[in-house]
Amino acid sequence: MPTARESLLEAAGAALAARPWPAVRMIDVAAAAGVSRQTLYNEFAGKTGLGHALVRRDAAWYLDGVDRALSAPGAGGAPGAAAEGAVAVAEWTVRAGRERPLVRALLTGCWNGDLPVPAGRGVRPGLPALGPDELIRGVRERAGAAFGAGERGGGREGAQRCELAVRIALSYLIAPAEQPGTGLAGLLRLLSATSPRAGAR
Repeated sequence: MPTARESLLEAAGAALAARPWPAVRMIDVAAAAGVSRQTLYNEFAGKTGLGHALVRRDAAWYLDGVDRALSAPGAGGAPGAAAEGAVAVAEWTVRAGRERPLVRALLTGCWNGDLPVPAGRGVRPGLPALGPDELIRGVRERAGAAFGAGERGGGREGAQRCELAVRIALSYLIAPAEQPGTGLAGLLRLLSATSPRAGAR
């Protein structure tokens, strides 16, 4: 059974999917979660805290998907695993960014008034804000761990490939292809292939 916090986050996420964040009312979120408004305030201290928690939840959801993409069949020490992992992470990045506006904003750094903002953004200068750098660092760390014992070049090469793949995927989020998904996997496989010249060095 979900906790009150989880129920409130689910209700807030559903409310955000239906209307812009400024129109989301705390009383409606509490009612949808089946808890009192006081419980909501006890958990999040207010709408700003609830918004920050939603942003963190979607960031964690995205990175959990990265873990799943990196652990898909063919990952690990198999030949070509880093290239296949990079393609899977890129495809997940595009899918996640299209599915959840908060993930898209986190990945691209493009925020608007319809979304809650992460802690540190628009509050006080100098406070760290969750954004593209933190998520890409998370992808790099996960790829490095996943491919640490894999192909020649180890985790560092896998991490670099995944970072490049995510950066290319972000261009698909910002300027989508005419047909969703067109060419992304092929482009990434081409970029991930070892060039004959690189092999000769």
